[in-house]
This record gives sequence, structure tokens and C-alpha cells, in this order.
Amino acid sequence: MTAALLGTAALTLSACGEEETNETEQSSEWDRIQEEGVLTVGTSGTLLATSYRDEESGELTGFEVEVVRELGDRLDLEIEFRELGFDEMLTSVSTGQLDMAANDIEVTEDMTDQFLFSTPIKYSYGTAVVREDDLSGIESLEDLEGKKAAGVSTSVYMQIARDYGAKEVTYDNATNEIYLRDVSIGRTDVILNDYYLSKFGVAAFPELNITIHPDIQYLPSEVGLVVNQDNGALLEQVNDTLGEMLSDGTISEISAEFFDGADVSVEPDIEEEN
Repeated sequence: MTAALLGTAALTLSACGEEETNETEQSSEWDRIQEEGVLTVGTSGTLLATSYRDEESGELTGFEVEVVRELGDRLDLEIEFRELGFDEMLTSVSTGQLDMAANDIEVTEDMTDQFLFSTPIKYSYGTAVVREDDLSGIESLEDLEGKKAAGVSTSVYMQIARDYGAKEVTYDNATNEIYLRDVSIGRTDVILNDYYLSKFGVAAFPELNITIHPDIQYLPSEVGLVVNQDNGALLEQVNDTLGEMLSDGTISEISAEFFDGADVSVEPDIEEEN
């Protein structure tokens, strides 16, 4: 019995030691960020209206870019943005090369298994960008079979396209204009994506033969900032600050600037397609 008790005590001490080590590592990572005074954030720089370069100034801006800048100001940290493709961005967060990713990244079960997400800063749902003159021959998601769907291979939207039998067409961190122009000229047929981003993109290129499908709504979504699973101390600071920004209306104001007056921090009321 004594040996068993000693064994149990050893396991308990071991478990406590592991918890203390994890807490110390998390605290040390947040301490490092504070000491350096810099938060490194991955973003694409090509995603209207979340992260893109202003045509006139060439400056990086967008909804999440400006949310992160305000976050940095309140945490007394300089923000260092690094423009990367979606997959490279997530890999860099996972390996600790980046502290955070901000690029309209949706909270999904698969993603929460790999990363920590902040408090949601944007709610939306999925839509489809199609040709304006014939809706690309699509009436519902069922009609995606055999159509050419453009997008990021690892996105939840491309997975939906694949599930409905669409042919996948992917790009390497291409601009919105390339995606949208290809639909317009018939090189591809459809882009499944977030409603607000799609609305902004379509409005930015009125000369193109594209529109948002009037009858397709699906997949209510939440978007948050993404950090490494071992960086819980940073996430705590981020969530406290985002809570303040949501409460005082700052995020609503930034949203209105980039989404034509809409407040993406409020959950929309939609009728999902079955």
C-alpha cells in the first residue's frame, strides 16, 4: 500500500510540475513580447476588406489590420505585420515565428484543435459570387457540381465546394481582382466566401460581370484572431482588450468604415439554405 501511495504521489507531483512548466512557458512568451515591445502578426495584404493595400497610399489597411493596430496601442505594443499566404501564415503561428494571425480566419472545430482563437470580432455567413448575367447557371449549392470554384484550398469554403462536387481552382495568395475577374470572364464560375468580404470585393470592381447570388446563404461563421496553443497568456491580454473595444464601440466604428456602415461584430439573422 505504501508503494502504491508513493506512486500516486509521484504522479500527482509530476502532473503539477507539467502544469507549472506550461504556465511558466506561457508567461515567459508574454513576458518576451512585453520586453521586446513588438507583436508580430501575419496577414495576407490581399483580402478586401480585411487586409489589403490602399490603392492611393499603398499602405496596409483593412478591418482586421486596424483592429490589431488599436489592440497594439492599448497593449502598448508596436505591431509588425508580415504579409504571407494563408497556409504559410498559420504554419508560422504554429511554429512560433509569428505571435498572431489576422486574416478573416473562421472559428472551426479543426482550427480550434490546432490554435487558440480570440473573442470573435466578426460574425458573418457564406455567400457565392457568380456572373451577373446568368448567375453562372447556379440556383442553389446543389448546382455547384461540375462548376469551377475559385479559392484557397484549405479554406472551409473550398471544402463546401468540394463537398458539392465543384472543380477546385486555387491561387497562390492572389489579389481579389484576379479571383473576381476570372469569374467575370468565365475562367471560373463561382467563389464561395464570406458575405461581407464578397460584398466589398464586388463593389470594388463595378466594371466586372459579377454579383452576389441573391438566394444563397449558408454557414453562419465567427472570426477571431489566432495565436499559438501554447500562448494562453497572450490570448488573455488580447481578449481583455478586445472586450473593451467591443464594449466601447471601437470595433463597430472600424467595421462601419470598411463594410459600408455594417456592424460585423453583431450576429446576422439569416435563413440558411438546406
